[in-house]
Amino acid sequence: MSSLSRTGLADIPQQVADARVIVIGNEKGGAGKSTVSVHLSIALLCIGKKVGVIDLDVRQRSLTRYLENRTRWMQNTNAVLKMPEIVRLEASKERDLDRAEAEESQRFLMSLSRLKRECDFIIIDAPGGDTFLSRLAHMHADTLITPLNDSFVDFDLLGDVNPQTLEVLRPSFYSEMVWNCRKTKAQTSRRPIDWVVMRNRMSPLAARNKERVGGALEHLSKRIGFRLAPGLSERVIYRELFPAGLTLLDLSESASNVAFTMSHKAARQELRDLIIVLQLPELSGLEITF
Repeated sequence: MSSLSRTGLADIPQQVADARVIVIGNEKGGAGKSTVSVHLSIALLCIGKKVGVIDLDVRQRSLTRYLENRTRWMQNTNAVLKMPEIVRLEASKERDLDRAEAEESQRFLMSLSRLKRECDFIIIDAPGGDTFLSRLAHMHADTLITPLNDSFVDFDLLGDVNPQTLEVLRPSFYSEMVWNCRKTKAQTSRRPIDWVVMRNRMSPLAARNKERVGGALEHLSKRIGFRLAPGLSERVIYRELFPAGLTLLDLSESASNVAFTMSHKAARQELRDLIIVLQLPELSGLEITF
């Protein structure tokens, strides 16, 4: 990690011709998946990459609504903002489970194939639950980002801990699902899944629980094979930006009527740090310009 700079990305030797599929996955709601998806999409666009997004949350549709708000903002203000291409998949209405899964699989694979021909990156916002589409998306991930609120409530998604010692006892249900997806992909593709867990909505205050969660994550990361990445701190600005469909990277635009503060500058640096830690081969040697 020492070769990474704060002004650019280290050279990564791996060369990848196909579009990189980044899945934002977590089976619990409220971890900030859609916020991460939108900000990562716009960040990659700002770096000069073509980005497509797939919203698999057929009920909440937070990512879709975020980008709809963004489109409406541009229409109302005549602003010109960067926009990814979005695909919204619908759940099958078939009552037969096998037919429903076959239909959803076809829709997903066709959308994925089309975006791969047109984009450099495809970001998939997975639903906050165990669904067929979510598992399918995980199996096609090149990079899997799991946002995690900084508490043992969310940690339970990854592993069970001893209530007295907080020692990690075993991987939990989501970790087992990711493990199975990794095995399946390894059998069908030479591209492994790089799993990154990001501690999201972290408080700036030091706390005993914060240290314990960090220690447990470090232990579990070595056991089941994921990397830890810095997340986005808890900031009111993320909730304020949603109705306008704006991101932190839009605040310096002339069309934005949100004052740019030092807090926003720090939040933007968090996003830069996340992209650096992801070590995406397609960004090898490129400078982060925001």
